[in-house]
Amino acid sequence: MLILGIVLFLSLVIIHELGHFWVAKRNGVKPEEFGVFFPPRLWKKRMKGGWDFSVNLLPLGGFVKLKGEHDSDTAKGSFGAATDRAKAKIMLAGVALNLVTALGLFTVLAWTGMPNIPALINNQFTVKSDTKVIHRSALAGLVEPGSPAAKAGLQRLDDLKTISNGQKTVTIGDTPLSQATKQFAGQTVTVRYNRQGDSKAAKITLLSAATVEASRKTSEPKGYLGIVPFEYSLQRSTWSAPIVAVGLTVQMTKMTLAGLWNAVQGLGGIIAGAVTGNTAARQNAQTEASSQVSGPVGIFMVLKEMGTLGMPFLLFIIAIISLTLAIMNVLPIPALDGGRLYLMLASRLTKAKRLTPDMEEKIVGASFLLLLGLIVLITIVDVRRFF
Repeated sequence: MLILGIVLFLSLVIIHELGHFWVAKRNGVKPEEFGVFFPPRLWKKRMKGGWDFSVNLLPLGGFVKLKGEHDSDTAKGSFGAATDRAKAKIMLAGVALNLVTALGLFTVLAWTGMPNIPALINNQFTVKSDTKVIHRSALAGLVEPGSPAAKAGLQRLDDLKTISNGQKTVTIGDTPLSQATKQFAGQTVTVRYNRQGDSKAAKITLLSAATVEASRKTSEPKGYLGIVPFEYSLQRSTWSAPIVAVGLTVQMTKMTLAGLWNAVQGLGGIIAGAVTGNTAARQNAQTEASSQVSGPVGIFMVLKEMGTLGMPFLLFIIAIISLTLAIMNVLPIPALDGGRLYLMLASRLTKAKRLTPDMEEKIVGASFLLLLGLIVLITIVDVRRFF
């Protein structure tokens, strides 16, 4: 499932670049290279249309190199010679395809079984009159060291099914884990769970009510079982599936923009802390900024974990990534599609009407180096977070 997740993620990059490639050709701009990932180049093949297909080393995205990409180029078939309308369509084509992909996946999931994860999205959008919950469950989000669950061998992401004392059985998911375990406080119970598709069972003696209550007065409160649950449900819609897709897309867009704004504020705090020498402020800002974003390592780990939960969860994460790619590429970041579009529009307000090659290269190059630096920083944070 992890391999499928990686393939699907790479497909999002290819879909994005195909948008640029296809729209450029339709508007008379000649493509010179279609690249998966960023250079240095690992492999290249000349295609029938006279353009190169390449696979590159740095797994940070992809690119389409067009003839005459400088805004001031005038040769026939060059990007610079295209009309402003054609340039805007070319630059926004990847964004449009990623958005359509996200909407399509959300619609299919709404029809077949959309994950609802309160820990990820609070009050997830749905049309209540046309929504049916088809499955509820709880995963082991965190297994507390030394707890009854840890001693019995339960692990993170185990899918908890039932808890029973031999006379009474409670289905976890239909009943919240905290309520289910409280009913059997101090008793020896059988917990049934799934681990990567295999059914397992463990006999566990839960902590007593007195022990749990006493721990709540300390800095290390305990639970009866010792598991912090990751609860979720699958819910299905019919006629409202496209509406759910649009509503969820709007909801996720707002959350993403809010997270990016927090990351920007955190980055500002890092700079301010470094300038003023306030180490505590800088570290707090770094924690805030890094908690809002994730890089290639983080994406890999999310795909790995979600892949163990089944296809609906994997497609859900792929849809969110596709939407995030669309959002990021429409923002005014010069190294990305939206930034280049805004640069072009801003240049039209000047007397020169065109960006000079030197000015364009300096702006885009500097922002690209900054972007690579941020990716390296985020990757370091991800490695520390997951390993």
